[in-house]
Amino acid sequence: MLKKHDGSWRMCVDFTDLNKACPQNCYPLPEIDWKVESLCGYPFKCFLYAYKGYHQIQMAAADEEKTAFHTGQGVYCDTKMPFGPKNDGATYQRLMDKAFENQMGRNIEVYVDDFVIKSHTEAEMVRDIAETFQTLRKINMKLNPKKILFGLAKGVFLGYVITPEGIKPCPDKTTAVLQLPSPQTIKEV
Repeated sequence: MLKKHDGSWRMCVDFTDLNKACPQNCYPLPEIDWKVESLCGYPFKCFLYAYKGYHQIQMAAADEEKTAFHTGQGVYCDTKMPFGPKNDGATYQRLMDKAFENQMGRNIEVYVDDFVIKSHTEAEMVRDIAETFQTLRKINMKLNPKKILFGLAKGVFLGYVITPEGIKPCPDKTTAVLQLPSPQTIKEV
């Protein structure tokens, strides 16, 4: 078990052998720069995050035994996609791209389990939220209620702050660099 930053726990299994045996899923993850830049010019944004995203995807019955692990209480296997197999990200992104194919780029951007609904007007935003939630219900995807923000002009997506003026790096990403002492010698440079 691994303690997460929010104090909750994450079950971790060493899938090294499984990852060596599995062929690489070459489905590409989207370009982060393009996803972030595509949010500029939209005054209304809704930031959503899937609730335990990977664990919402049903494993194929034939693949469940490949995730087997043992504890002091017995041997178990996952029925939902666990965290750790190398193709999880590609599998998840493929599902999101398929589920949101009619919205992607038009009124939503999705990067694995991070979603941003983007709208030009309040009325448009209400329609876009309804369309997104209809798709989420269709694929039985739950959102993390602690990470939902509606109707913002400014928000954080994939490590960038999206504002009406443009894109900025997150302060928590730049603080450490800005606080570095200036080099005093040639060797330090």
